[in-house]
Amino acid sequence: MNLPEQFYKENSENIFIYHYVEEIIASFSSHLKKNLDEEDINKAEFPFLIRIRYSKKTTQKELVELFKVSEGYTAKLLRKFEDKGYITRHEDPDNRRIKIVELTKKGIEKTDRLAKIIEQWETKVTTDMTQEEVKLLKKLLFKVVE
Repeated sequence: MNLPEQFYKENSENIFIYHYVEEIIASFSSHLKKNLDEEDINKAEFPFLIRIRYSKKTTQKELVELFKVSEGYTAKLLRKFEDKGYITRHEDPDNRRIKIVELTKKGIEKTDRLAKIIEQWETKVTTDMTQEEVKLLKKLLFKVVE
């Protein structure tokens, strides 16, 4: 990763967390752009499938709230995923207005490939870190998002 000139070790503690996050997002976006060429989803759709995969139970409404997008956009995207055979949507038996979103076998296979893209990027950006440093980083990031 080529860092802007304001990033240097002697000043690392004085840089805003925001700037680090910005650089991390740019790095991952670049990685996705290169690696999603073979996939039939784009960079904007990627997080939806990944979130569905790693959530115990996801609803259409939760996806709207999480990604801060319209209900119409979410419904259109989920319809695309349904048409490709990646997900199913069904009514919550306790509340028929709630649509539960679940991956199909094909969706699980697809997200397995997408997870490999994430793993490749994580390996690349943590290559100069020990396993203990990576674990510590993840613990600290958890505290930040908590």
